[in-house]
Amino acid sequence: MNTTALTAPPRPATVAVRAWRDVEPVTRYLPSMSLGTVEVAGPSGPAAQRLWDLGARRVEIPGTVDLTSPDTATTTDTATATATASATVHRLCLIRDLTARAVQVDWTLRLGPRAEAWEELGHLQPPTALLGPADPDAALRLWTDTHHVGKCLWRKGPGFVQIRDRRWGELRRFTVDEPDYQEVIERLVDGAPQADLPAHILADLRGEQLVGQVGELFWWLPYRVRRWAHAPIVL
Repeated sequence: MNTTALTAPPRPATVAVRAWRDVEPVTRYLPSMSLGTVEVAGPSGPAAQRLWDLGARRVEIPGTVDLTSPDTATTTDTATATATASATVHRLCLIRDLTARAVQVDWTLRLGPRAEAWEELGHLQPPTALLGPADPDAALRLWTDTHHVGKCLWRKGPGFVQIRDRRWGELRRFTVDEPDYQEVIERLVDGAPQADLPAHILADLRGEQLVGQVGELFWWLPYRVRRWAHAPIVL
């Protein structure tokens, strides 16, 4: 693969989340259950680990993750669009990496009107509120009913990456042993501009629905396995 200069993605804005030591809503107001507001910035994996180490088992993401916003190709204010895309990808990656640790996440998501628009994100903790689909309550109910830990994950072995994807009902397994593909996956983990990604590799990964897009940024959808579920789910 040709070596090219990388264009660093915009630094994600800090997000102030609220966190609690227990998943049950009724325990929020018990003494010492609240961790208060925690400022989260930087790569999502270490940020999720810091929250876990603090004792967070339920996290509330502020605002709405809006996947219907204009992208940088269709708006004249490209700086604002890029910053918005970066903030959105930052939140999505944080939700992904909290899901990997079985942390309950309270968040709001806005999608387009297609009934199945949620399925690409169906491995993430279901949102508290879903906006956009014609019947959002039915879509959210189906998302919640079919969600389980380990629905779409990846692990890194010596010289390979393995992905296991159950978002579509059946198990899809991929083993990636090409170094250039593995390098692109590493770039995508916290989001990367299209200019930094070889077009043919991005097309392959997008074709398998393993990469999400927000504006001009692309991000890695599977979460890295942190907690194994029961064997029948992941084998």
